[in-house]
Amino acid sequence: MVLVGKQLAKKYGALQILKSVDIEIDRGELVAIIGPSGAGKSTLLQILGTLDKADSGSLEILGKSPAGLDSKGLAAFRNKNIGFVFQFHHLLPEFTALENVSFPGWIAGKSNSEVKNRATELLERMGLGSRLHHKPTELSGGEQQRASVARALMNQPGIVLADEPTGNLDSQNANELHKVFLELKKELNQTFVIVTHNSALSDLADRVLEMKDGLLTDKSKII
Repeated sequence: MVLVGKQLAKKYGALQILKSVDIEIDRGELVAIIGPSGAGKSTLLQILGTLDKADSGSLEILGKSPAGLDSKGLAAFRNKNIGFVFQFHHLLPEFTALENVSFPGWIAGKSNSEVKNRATELLERMGLGSRLHHKPTELSGGEQQRASVARALMNQPGIVLADEPTGNLDSQNANELHKVFLELKKELNQTFVIVTHNSALSDLADRVLEMKDGLLTDKSKII
């Protein structure tokens, strides 16, 4: 298993967001998490990505527990093992596409030549080979989001977590991004967990998990 979460619970004030959630993600899976707004999908994703901590329960990623790591150790663990794609690309406006994708590699202390080669390869895979030196404002919305996917893959993470990655795209660009996810899963055996309201994307998933009333249900097992 790439990721195992057991009995994850989270409360904000008097509001119980997650109620003893269990989740297991196998290598090479594309798993969609669906559910109504406010159901706790993004909270769960942040906990799985170590951006937030559960009040109780356990989490293992690639057989390692991030519990007990200090902030510096947790940031290094996250940068090495987890890729993130959000609804809004969060590309640094002063950097080119190549520099934005290179950033996680620089943080990891890799050599400039290794980082540049990897970033260039990823951007070319995303169909952005002619846009390497363009800044985010010079890229379309779809191009910006594909660049953010390339950035998520920079350090060859064990798992990529995506929160509404097509929520800010029109249907054509959303469909193109769906194809990217499927190609990466097929060609690289990349693991994805994607929170989405897009039924076209969830229909492509290996499994669909539904978050409702703080609980997670595997819809794939319901006949």
